[in-house]
Order: sequence, then C-alpha cells, then structure tokens
Amino acid sequence: MRRVVSIHALCTLFVGLGLASAALAQEKSTDEQEKSTEELAKEAQNPIAKLISVPFQSNTNFGVGPFHQPQEILNIQPVIPITINQDWNLITRWITPVISQPKTSPTDNREFGIGDLNPSLFLSPAKPGEIIWGVGPTFLLPTATDRNLGNHRWGAGPGAVVLTILPACSAKERPVRRRAGSARRPNEPPACPGCGCDAVPRCDS
Repeated sequence: MRRVVSIHALCTLFVGLGLASAALAQEKSTDEQEKSTEELAKEAQNPIAKLISVPFQSNTNFGVGPFHQPQEILNIQPVIPITINQDWNLITRWITPVISQPKTSPTDNREFGIGDLNPSLFLSPAKPGEIIWGVGPTFLLPTATDRNLGNHRWGAGPGAVVLTILPACSAKERPVRRRAGSARRPNEPPACPGCGCDAVPRCDS
C-alpha cells in the first residue's frame, strides 16, 4: 500500500511540474509576442524607421477650378531603409501622387494620372534615443503625365524629420473575471462594458 501511495504521489508531482512548465512557457511566449507587436506598432508610427512600408494618403479637395468640382489626390509613399553601417541608416521615401483633376475649361475633360514625384533621403541614427531624427535632401521631379497635374519644374531643398513616440496605453485582461452588475470592492477597477470582465489599464513604454 505504501508503494502504491508513493508512486501515486510521485506521478502527481510530475504532472504538476509538467503543467506548471507548460503554463510558464505559454506565458513567456505570450509576453514575447505582445512585446513584438508593441515594437512593430511603434515602428509603424515612425516615418523613418528601419521598416519597409507602403503607406497611402488620400486627400479630397472640394470646389477646385472654375466649375467647383472635387479633386482627389492619392499619395503612395513607399519607405525603404538602407543600412549604411551599425550606426547609420539611409531612409528613402518616395511620394507618388495619383491625381484625378477636374476640368479647367468647358472644352477640357477631367484628367487622371500621376503628378510630380517627390523623393526624399534621410540620414538617421540606427539606434535613436527618445528623440528620433533624420536629415537629408528632398527633390521634386517633373514626371506629371499631363500639364494640369504638375508644375513641370525641377526642385531640390533640405529636409528634416524630428519626432518622439509617446507610450501607448492599452487594457490588459486580468485572469479573475467578475460578472457584470456584481458589487465592486474598494479600489477595484471598473468592469469592461463589453463582456463584464475586469480590465487593468497599462502603459507600454
């Protein structure tokens, strides 16, 4: 009987250790995944991050031209970083406007095409601190597909970017849930209005 009890206790210990190890590994994997998502979100907010991205910006202007018609400009702005060395990156950013231009006279038709390209180059530290910055030249290329879609002139000048990214606040679900409508203890955060679970505000720096 003692041998059976000892074997049963030993098996229970092994199962408990296995479950604890699995829970710890799952929690570590969740924390790493959450950290990776937070870092990716921060890089997405940085216009000169070491991250290849293709953002789109749509601008609608009303009352354009003598006939007061809307104008639509879609800016395609691919950002491609180039690593120079361990300390510096060269960030290339091209702004390509796709324009729907209203007619300017009774004999004209609405024009649709590409406007003047605006490439920019930014030299930026590979490991910036709280202040993120980049400097470099910016150009204007006369690539408009129609005379009404651009200035048809070359241009160049200095460009600079200086920014900082503030901490993002989020709500992390607590493992203990409370039914909506039940009494709340003192100093207890309010329940989530969606499902009634407790949510703790948390700032991710």
